[in-house]
Amino acid sequence: MNIQNLEPKGIWKNFYALTRIPRPSGHLEKIQQFLLDWAKERKIEAFKDNAGNIVMRKPATPGFENCIPVTMESHMDMVPQKTVDSNHNFLTDPIETYIEGEWVKAKGTTLGSDDGIGDATSMAVLEDDTLKHGPIEAIFTVDEETCMYGVNNLKPETLKGEILLNLDNETEGDMVIGSAGGEDVQPQLEYQEQEADPAQIALEIVLKGLKGGHSGLEINEGRANANKLMARFLTDAVEKTNAQLASWHGGNMRNAIPNNCRVVVTIDQEKQERLVALAAEWASIFKAEYSGVEDELILDILPAEMPKKIVPTEIRDNIINAIMACPAGVTRMIPSALDIVETSCNLGIVSIADGKAEADILVRSSCDTQLEALEATIKAVFSMAGMATSFEGRYGSWQPDFNSPIIKTIEKVYADMFGEKPRVQVVHAGLECSVIKTVYPKMDMVSFGPTLRSPHTPFERCNIPSVAKYWDFVKKLLENIPEKK
Repeated sequence: MNIQNLEPKGIWKNFYALTRIPRPSGHLEKIQQFLLDWAKERKIEAFKDNAGNIVMRKPATPGFENCIPVTMESHMDMVPQKTVDSNHNFLTDPIETYIEGEWVKAKGTTLGSDDGIGDATSMAVLEDDTLKHGPIEAIFTVDEETCMYGVNNLKPETLKGEILLNLDNETEGDMVIGSAGGEDVQPQLEYQEQEADPAQIALEIVLKGLKGGHSGLEINEGRANANKLMARFLTDAVEKTNAQLASWHGGNMRNAIPNNCRVVVTIDQEKQERLVALAAEWASIFKAEYSGVEDELILDILPAEMPKKIVPTEIRDNIINAIMACPAGVTRMIPSALDIVETSCNLGIVSIADGKAEADILVRSSCDTQLEALEATIKAVFSMAGMATSFEGRYGSWQPDFNSPIIKTIEKVYADMFGEKPRVQVVHAGLECSVIKTVYPKMDMVSFGPTLRSPHTPFERCNIPSVAKYWDFVKKLLENIPEKK
């Protein structure tokens, strides 16, 4: 069964159309043009703003002209993650979807339901003339997954809504009214490579099969970080085989827990068996430590092409030590709510090759001083390895308003429909609401969505029944937006 035939058709046919258009962060020209063409075909007002965001507008249905104007918001980019064995090209290939039980999944890649389902929801609302609603607009933002470029460059005159419905949450029934802030921390070092010993052999160390995951939503689930595990193995391998480091490539998104890592080393040929044995020992250690979490973990040693250059020994040791010492995972829970993560660190990307070593680390916190303390710790760690650290992409936390008028409306609508109250909460993930709030401080905001699991990984999936329930709620909520006072 093709996903575009699922119910509700309005969402699923639009989501299917989005899966046909390559849209990884940083490469959004095709999806921007697609959205503009889609709106033009349906005679929906649409334009691209100064930052590349796409904005669409639809007037109120008769009798709803006095309702508070609503902005639906979602991001058009997706995280490009795939399995080690996948040949998918995110710049050219469509996402191949399939249905398994109650879930929609992708073949070997991220699904893009984060935030394609949000995009498809806005599209479904805008093209459905049977719905009842006040003045409504939708904004499809640029590069949320990397630097929040679209909202960071949003102008005060762009949006007209007074209520923001952010369609980028991953659990149906959860209504989010606050989120953590964050910043990218980027240690870098340029070094002079040295000649590899032609008498040695090259081997590739492959760590794969980890779950990875969303560095905000799933950072507290005890999942392994491929860069951290590789550092542990290499520390032992260097000590026992004097392995020389030629290159390191671990992870490819700063906001995704890295699920694979590939390192090329050179060693004396007679030490190959020792390295293979060490890999088997460490694979057993890692599987025991992460039993029930990382059962698909693989640590393998493969032949590799002999490199011409390697990392100097002192720099090799300094960088491995820094990666070992770098915090990763949850560093602090909120003291007054110990079930909510306050501060975390994701060592998302490590890249060492061609005379340059760099990392991309995403730190998050709902406490500004704890965020700054964690950044100082990371800077200190990498400075001891001779690496300079830069900071960019800072976004503040979205502080919750438990007296939000839209939440009161949502609680009533949801309870009337489903016989239970929604769960109103704060999340550790970073949401665009925090940035939008700085441009539109009086805008009333909430984030919600259907149930997704394992976004930012090739195991991403979207729960089909939750989409139907969520769609029914969206329609009823729009019909019940209060009138202006």
